[in-house]
Amino acid sequence: MWKSFCNWLLYKQMGWTAEVTEAHPDKYIVCLAPHTSNWDFLIGQLYNGATGMGSNFLMKKEWFFWPLGPIFKKLGGIPVWRDKKTSMTDNLAETAKRLEKFRLCITPEGTRSANPEWKKGFYYIALKAELPILLYGVDYERRHIECTKTIIPNGDIDQQMREIKLYFRKFKGKKPENFTIGDIE
Repeated sequence: MWKSFCNWLLYKQMGWTAEVTEAHPDKYIVCLAPHTSNWDFLIGQLYNGATGMGSNFLMKKEWFFWPLGPIFKKLGGIPVWRDKKTSMTDNLAETAKRLEKFRLCITPEGTRSANPEWKKGFYYIALKAELPILLYGVDYERRHIECTKTIIPNGDIDQQMREIKLYFRKFKGKKPENFTIGDIE
């Protein structure tokens, strides 16, 4: 019933479309961009519900207050404490290795503001846990969700981050002025 509702709302009522050509194994990282608005969370959750993907996501700890905290945790949210000196990438990589299924969605910009210096934690998690990175673009101009590329981390982070950023250059966020891939061309 939830899947049908999410399909109806996202595709029929809101007019979104999706093109997904990449295989989704039992374990992977989703790199999702652009992230320019809180609406991205709603669109992502509707897509997640419509497809039954069931991925977790990282969110700053400040959002995990009552009554939202329990809701976000139920939806798969993992609070991030930015001030702690623990290695979240190491912990998540070890968790991914241990579990039979692991699906984690990360927005590499790390903020809804324009940020040319993307966070690389998603890449290091995937590299350490030997997971593919599925690139998911959200385009508000076309009302389109797309995943047509997978990156297999090889350790050449500069070259692969450039490749990842170039994939996302064609997507328009809800607030396009809040998205940048930086000067990489």
